[in-house]
Amino acid sequence: MRSECEDQKILRNAPKPQKGAFFFVFMRCDSIIKIIEDWAPKSIAWEKDNVGLQVGSLQREVTNILLCLDVNEDVVNEAIKLKCNLIISHHPLLFKPLKKIDVGKDQHSKLVEKLIKKDITVFSAHTNLDFTKDGVSFQLAKKLGLKNQKFLLNLSSNQYKISVFVPVKFADKVANAMHEAGAGIIGEYSNCSFRTTGIGTFKGSEKSNPKVGLKNKLETVEEIKIEVLANSFDTDKIITAMKKAHPYEEAAYDVYVLANKDVNHGMGVIGNLEKELSDKQFLNLVSKSLKIKNFRFARGSKAKINKVAVCGGSGSDLLDTAIKSGADAFVTADVKYHTFQDAEKKILLIDAGHYETEIHSLDEIKNKIEKSISEKIKVFKYKGSTNPIVFYNK
Repeated sequence: MRSECEDQKILRNAPKPQKGAFFFVFMRCDSIIKIIEDWAPKSIAWEKDNVGLQVGSLQREVTNILLCLDVNEDVVNEAIKLKCNLIISHHPLLFKPLKKIDVGKDQHSKLVEKLIKKDITVFSAHTNLDFTKDGVSFQLAKKLGLKNQKFLLNLSSNQYKISVFVPVKFADKVANAMHEAGAGIIGEYSNCSFRTTGIGTFKGSEKSNPKVGLKNKLETVEEIKIEVLANSFDTDKIITAMKKAHPYEEAAYDVYVLANKDVNHGMGVIGNLEKELSDKQFLNLVSKSLKIKNFRFARGSKAKINKVAVCGGSGSDLLDTAIKSGADAFVTADVKYHTFQDAEKKILLIDAGHYETEIHSLDEIKNKIEKSISEKIKVFKYKGSTNPIVFYNK
């Protein structure tokens, strides 16, 4: 069985297909999933969410891939028709624990049985896709043409600071290893660190094997203290990379839990329209951009709309944040009656629909996967709609 690294090596070294030549490049499901989770890490998902593998095996060789918002029988039938053995959905197929698999009566159980019999793997990226940069809310903001996009509410307390003490001549080697493992990313900047020089002291025991100096002798070495920011879910990987690159038998380092706002992950998006619109013009923009004819809204306090907050899916809990941020309008879904009351005459609150505000994220998933795989593997978006909500028109 090949490793994930071997899959990537095959892709990098694979020749370009020539006319009349046979061209086979294989990738396993876990290599595809790594593309998704490098962008939307599983660890930033809501703790009660069931993201990740739903059904099947991640060691399966991928034929084709089907993307969808929800997994239902029609989606599975299309996957079979298109020879897709990997389905990537936004909403988890299995959210609540199944107490039994009853294929005689339960439709959910029948679907699981069909997936297993057809050797189809199902993977879901849900709230981790909601909370990541360029994820669900960013794609909604993009559809509305918002500029200067940033998170409406940044996550917090999910970052660490790692400090390590390194001999001067090994500083770059150790820092580079940590950066390659994911350390030092702040917004649009990578390889961020702070370095200070000082004197380190140590005395090895008889059992030690010092890289610098002698056993049983107090040594003083000019060292550099390297400080980097790290996501909590990357910390172990970064420390492992640091130790591997570090020259000392025992590396001295510190890990601090931070209360900082995380600029790399958050909820919702806020940005500006390219030009100011009237409230009626903005409502028309929402209708046209999201291709919806019916939606609910509560009128705000401003006749002109410029600063706009959005949150794909159920984001009405961010209403107060949107108001405090100075947004003229807030576009989200699943808004309750009393939330509309809270927004009235304060902010233009639009419930544009759960499906309608999330479906556009599939385009970015498709884009990211296609950049990293062989043309031999096709990535499809489900052609139908999995939206269970319909509007009655008399």
